Order: sequence, then C-alpha cells, then structure tokens
Amino acid sequence: GDENPLREPNHWREIATKMLKVPLWTVDSDVIVPSKLLEKAQYAARTIRPRLYTRLEEFLVPCGNPRAHVSWKVPRGVESLAKDFDILKGWRLDRSVGPVSAFKGGSVEARRLLKQFIAKKLNGYADKRNKPEIDGSSRLSPYLHFGHISPLTIALAAKEANPPKEDLESLFNEMIVWRELAINMCWFQPNYDSFEIAEPWAHKTLMEHARDHRPVLYTERQLENAETYDELWNAAQRQMVRDGWMHNVMRMYWGKKILEWTKSPAQAHHISVTLNDKYFLDGRDPNGYAGVAWAIVGKFDRAWGERPIFGKIRYMSGESTGRKFDSRKYIEQNRA
Repeated sequence: GDENPLREPNHWREIATKMLKVPLWTVDSDVIVPSKLLEKAQYAARTIRPRLYTRLEEFLVPCGNPRAHVSWKVPRGVESLAKDFDILKGWRLDRSVGPVSAFKGGSVEARRLLKQFIAKKLNGYADKRNKPEIDGSSRLSPYLHFGHISPLTIALAAKEANPPKEDLESLFNEMIVWRELAINMCWFQPNYDSFEIAEPWAHKTLMEHARDHRPVLYTERQLENAETYDELWNAAQRQMVRDGWMHNVMRMYWGKKILEWTKSPAQAHHISVTLNDKYFLDGRDPNGYAGVAWAIVGKFDRAWGERPIFGKIRYMSGESTGRKFDSRKYIEQNRA
C-alpha cells in the first residue's frame, strides 16, 4: 500500500498489519522524491525546492517494471458487489454530506482528465491556473488524494508534452514543490491539523491581536451555509459544498476571511479544518492542512505589514482578490 503521514490512515495500516496473516509493505509512492530523504521538516518552499530538484533526475523516471510478478486471479465463488452496494452500511458516519456530480471517481476518469489537461490546459497554465472563473487547473487533486493517479504519472505526461517552460515550471511548483512541502509538514510535525503548527513569529503576532475588534462575527453554521455579506466568499463556499472542490485561489481567500470573521485565530483554524475535512473530496489530506495553515497562521509564509486582527499575517481583501480575475462571472457560476 501507499505510506501515509496522517495519523488516522497510518493507524488503519497498523491495524491491518495485526489482522493480516501475510506481511503488509507500504511504499512512499505518493510523492516524486521519497519524504524520508529530506530528513526533517522544511521551513518554506524556497528551502525544499532545491532539495527536491537535485533529486528529480533520479526519481522523475518511468517505472521499469509495472507488471506484478504474481498476477491475482479471481477465486471461484467470488462475486462482484453491485455498483450501488453500500459498503459502509452500519458505520457511524456523518451522512449529511451528499454525493457530488462534478467528479466521477476512478483511475480511468483520472487518466481522462489528465489527457484533457495536457491537451487543453497545460499551455498557458502559468497564467490560467490563477483564474477561478475559467478553471485552468487540472482538477486532479481528488484523484491524487485517493490514489487514483500518481504524481509521477502526471509529471511525466506533462514533461513529455513539452509545453512552454513557464507552464511546466508552474505545474511542477504546484504539484511537486508545494504538494511535497505539505506532505513533509505532516511527516515531521504531528500537530499538522492544529493551530499549534504556527511558527513562533505567527503565534506572537496573532496573540497580540487576538482581542482586536472584529466588525463582523459569524458562527460556524453561518459560514457553512454561505450566509455572509461577501458574495465572493459565499460563492467559494457554495462551490465547496456543491462540488466537493474549490479553486486554489479561492481557498486562500476563503481561509483568510474565516480568520477575520471569527472570535479567535484558534477558532478560525478549527472551523477551517472542520469544513475542509467535511466537504472537500481532497480534504483530510496534507495539502488541505498546509493550505489552512498558510492562510490562517502564516505557515511557509513570512511576516507582512502589521494590521488589525491579522497582525503580520498576510492579508487578502475581496476588492484586490476580485480584481485579479472575473469575480462577477465566478460568483454567477456559483450562485446556487
């Protein structure tokens, strides 16, 4: 199986090793460069990037022998389950979140989306990936999360397509540098989903401004139901609930506003992680926890100019964010 740095999936694997009568091996195949080679937590993208890129030539290569040495054959008497069979029937799960129509699971669908991305979106990706209304992203994060496709498969396909240099560099920066930075965070910092993940400078500035007046406060339920005055934020929240996904630019803005609209930085972080894990198809994932930590407690970022509530945490406004793309179009796309 795949190795997983998160405590719950790793616990499942530990249980499986005790229940199985055969050895269970896990392989660090959810990244390009094996995480343990980095040896310790990395401070920022600028520190992990050279460490990853010096090993890319070694690891960014096709698998030499993808075929199993011993192929599995279906034993007699084994029947396939019906497609609508509820394999989780009887489990104590929150079933209030329904299925989405925006995504279809499986490796076949993942490869179809990859082929579509290479053909139609890779050229121009460096610019288009920042425009939520035209969706120039790959939309492959849910498939990466569930292991339906490998980052190696995506990276090799993109490299082979020979796109403009800036587009390939932008894709590798997102899918290799930032993604593997998030996985590195979860490998070496057990408090990855906690407010305590913040660096000392961020803790200090947030605590200094913890009692600042918040002009508007929303409850977790109001945020979950997209009941704020900010139509751009509401559109992002509706996209999350409806599609189980949100454009990355909007995820950053989404987290920043939750910090602004809640009673404390710790509460903002808790609500963001809760909604992230509840609704995102690519939630419960290192990328999600790193994104929340970046937005709310400045993880992997630097100190900026001081302001109320945020202190020295990077600030994003609806006006400045909305000017970078067609925000009215995005709002209309996600009005219901």
